[in-house]
Order: sequence, then structure tokens, then C-alpha cells
Amino acid sequence: MIGRLRGILAFKSPPWLVIDVGGVGYELEAPMSTFYDLPDLGREVTLFTHYAQKEDSVSLYGFLREGERRLFRDVQRVSGIGSKIALAVLSGVSVEEFARLVQAGDVTALTRIPGIGKKTAERMVVELRDRAADLGGAPIGSTQLPADPQSEATIALQQLGYKPAEAARMARDATAAGDDAATIIRKALQSALR
Repeated sequence: MIGRLRGILAFKSPPWLVIDVGGVGYELEAPMSTFYDLPDLGREVTLFTHYAQKEDSVSLYGFLREGERRLFRDVQRVSGIGSKIALAVLSGVSVEEFARLVQAGDVTALTRIPGIGKKTAERMVVELRDRAADLGGAPIGSTQLPADPQSEATIALQQLGYKPAEAARMARDATAAGDDAATIIRKALQSALR
């Protein structure tokens, strides 16, 4: 799987861009939130990527910020939503604004995003409300590290699909003095299987 690309921006025309990495041009689809902050052609750029393989196609999506990629993935977990609507979400609102709308249950505002009707917006609110507080992200190169191993373990458990409150409880219960994040995660998962 391709998780990140760093190379020269060779082409950009929404929603497509091409990154030249060592002479190989990777064609990616990206939301407008990424396009707004891209450098000029011929300049170096680093993008987080999402690789998607279907029966009849392979796609690569690019994002300047990890939070955008996370939102892209989370939105697609909502039943009936695919990559096209996930890109529309990121093109229509910022990650922080989307999280605020979901937490507030603002179905009317969500329906203003192209491709999202009332029922889809309602499903988003129901299925993403628990994760909305964790949707934000930082640009590549920023140092947004968890303060301690327990926090790092909590984030990892959330990425494995546990709800934020449950992940925090699991990490807290599994933490002993001197444990690193990997140990806490392993103990939390073993405890969950009992």
C-alpha cells in the first residue's frame, strides 16, 4: 500500500494531479482543500495517500494533511457513501467545520455539500458523531505527538475502530508504570478478547 508520496508536482487540474517521484508519475485524485494549498508546478510536495482497489479499477487519492485523509476514510465508512462524496465533503468544508457540523447534528448545513441529501446527512451524524472530535489533523511536518504512551495507545485503539471513550478506558486500564505504547496496546487488546 502507498501511504505517502514526496516528489515534484508535475501536473494539476482539479481533481487530478501528478507527482513525479524519481521519474515515475503518480496520478492522484485530490479534494479542493488540498488543491488550494498546493505549491506551483515544478516544486516539491509531500502528500498523504489513500490507495483504493476495486474489482475494475485502482485509485490513488492525495491529501496535504493527515486529518483530511482520516476524514476521507471515516466518511466512506458511512453506509451508502463512496469516494466521490468523501471528496465532495473535503472540497466543501474544512475538516474542523465538518466535525463541528456533525457534533452539532446540523443536517441542514451538511445537505449543502454537493451529493449529500437529508438521509445521507442524518446517517453521517449518527455514524460519525462519536468520532467527530478526533477528525482534525495537522499538516505534514508538524509535531503533533501524543504527550505520553497512554495517549498514543488511545489514538492507536481508535484507529483500530474502538470508540474514543472505549479506547481511552481500555488504554487507562491496561497502563502500568513504565509501559510504552506498544505494550499498552497489546495488553488492552488481550484484555478485550477475554
